[in-house]
Amino acid sequence: MKALKSEKLNVEEELCKGCGICVTFCPKNVLKIEDGKVAIVDIDSCIQCGLCELRCPDYAIYLGGK
Repeated sequence: MKALKSEKLNVEEELCKGCGICVTFCPKNVLKIEDGKVAIVDIDSCIQCGLCELRCPDYAIYLGGK
């Protein structure tokens, strides 16, 4: 399973259907949809609020260490 990994935020690309819900709820514009999948575009701005993880219907995005 291909995954984008960081200390703060992780994305399981194979689970992502590109709905954009996580992008909409991110208060710091850390995420965007690229090529039909979520992409982490500004990890330094991530405040680890967990809204992306909470709202993802496919469990494709999660905070590090989980």
